[in-house]
Amino acid sequence: MSLELLAVLAFPFAPPTTTPADFSEETWWLTLIKALFIVVFLIASVIMALWVERRGLARMQTRPGPNVAGPLGLFQAFADAIKLLFKEDIWTDKADKLIYFAAPAISAFSAFMVFAVIPFGPNVNIFGHSTPLQLTDMPVAILYILAIASLGLYGIVLGGWSSQSTLPLLGSVRSAAQVISYELAMSMSLVSVFIVAGSMSTSQIVASQDRVWWAFALAPAFIIYIISMIGEVNRLPFDLPEAEGEIVAGHMTEYSSMKFAWYFLSEYINMFNVSAVATTVFLGGWHAPFFLSYIPFIDFNAGWWGMLWFTVKLWAVFFFMVWTRGTLLRFRYDQFMALGWKILIPVSLVWLVLVAIMRAINNWAPEANNYFFGSIFGLLTAVLVVSYLVGDKEETKTKPATVEFDAFAGGYPVPPLPGQVLPASPRAGRVKTSSEKNETASVTAVKEGEDD
Repeated sequence: MSLELLAVLAFPFAPPTTTPADFSEETWWLTLIKALFIVVFLIASVIMALWVERRGLARMQTRPGPNVAGPLGLFQAFADAIKLLFKEDIWTDKADKLIYFAAPAISAFSAFMVFAVIPFGPNVNIFGHSTPLQLTDMPVAILYILAIASLGLYGIVLGGWSSQSTLPLLGSVRSAAQVISYELAMSMSLVSVFIVAGSMSTSQIVASQDRVWWAFALAPAFIIYIISMIGEVNRLPFDLPEAEGEIVAGHMTEYSSMKFAWYFLSEYINMFNVSAVATTVFLGGWHAPFFLSYIPFIDFNAGWWGMLWFTVKLWAVFFFMVWTRGTLLRFRYDQFMALGWKILIPVSLVWLVLVAIMRAINNWAPEANNYFFGSIFGLLTAVLVVSYLVGDKEETKTKPATVEFDAFAGGYPVPPLPGQVLPASPRAGRVKTSSEKNETASVTAVKEGEDD
């Protein structure tokens, strides 16, 4: 069963066909207007995102959240910006001044560049010129996004190294290892989209989803991307480079005032960057939801409607990351790296090979794709059944004896690994039951009576 056949079976009535972006009538002043809009859009989105995250997490945790600065706390982000602007600017004496100041600028500059190739909507008429709601496009736009994301890592690594401090260096090294492992899985999940869409251009990938979103047809790749994007932007439960309980704030520990604000701004812009890529590559981009595509007399995929659908999807993915932060706990670092290297990367490799084989069979012998699809489905079912049976047998086995260890053997406290237990605390006392408390009280009363 080919991917096209899956799309037809899922959505038999095709919505209006869309076309890639057409820049034939683009002018320099239209490009300037779009660039200014992207900068304003990102800054305004970050200001709103701070309020949404604080209020959302507060509601999830039964707290009021910000409610003093402005109505419903809407001006809290402006209050924080003023505080950071006038806060004392300090740094360590041994810091490499040039790199120390350049690192936050590198992170912020890289964060603003990703939206240059993100399509907000189809071609519209602006001052008599037909122009797409996209700053620019290129045949390798997704590779450009991955390159810029890798460039932003230099800002984190250089910030931790130039501070000449232990905790920032540890946070920056963690971030480098994290980006390498999770960017591999994320890149391979995107490659499967390149294969079925036939292009790496963002506008053409959006145009290829006029019948079915790749989040449905390529669900495993979409799941891998969602997990990897959270690790890519250092968000809970993957915020190991900034773990407040372990290394204070990671690479930002020695930063204050506006230099810290640049890092803070780039982190939230990167959240919108990965959300925009998820929307563009997997969620149909600016295409309207499917049930709206079949409404007669109104084409919800034309004109300025696209910007509305893109913004709604963008904020939906962003809120998913906020929801994840309020739901899950931080991973231990060994668990975090094992998830990336032992699960996500192998699964993404297997899925990529399957998609490539299905595409090749569809091109050469479409009728044979049904047999291949059935064989893969049967194989996966057999693997799941065997895993379930083996798992039950392993659970029935006796668990190995736990090993007691000294958490301070290395001179500093470390958490126990699987199979290890902390020794009982000498101050740990057994909680008395109510009957024991009553017996103690009666004995005390008898003794007091005897003393009298």
